[in-house]
Amino acid sequence: MSDDLLEWLQSWYTSQCDGDWEHQQGITIATLDNPGWSVEISLEGTVLADRLSIAGEQHFSEDNWLVYEIKDLKFQGFCGPRNLSQLLDVFRTAAIDAAGMQ
Repeated sequence: MSDDLLEWLQSWYTSQCDGDWEHQQGITIATLDNPGWSVEISLEGTVLADRLSIAGEQHFSEDNWLVYEIKDLKFQGFCGPRNLSQLLDVFRTAAIDAAGMQ
């Protein structure tokens, strides 16, 4: 994962923390057993809640794939074992476009 992507995600997370959001919402990154990754990013209470609407699916090979959508005010994504950076970049790019962020 590139340092700037991780730095951006940390900054985005920190900017959402207001004493309440981080207790009820947040970011979850976990592993899958097929193998792969799952990512869930809560949009509730953020400027993205009513602005972000994306969905996509890319399958390149058995271990090289991405699936993502906005569902129930959450960015939900799943990917192959080496696609975590790519999946997080999908969120970053969409968030920047939707909110005009940097």
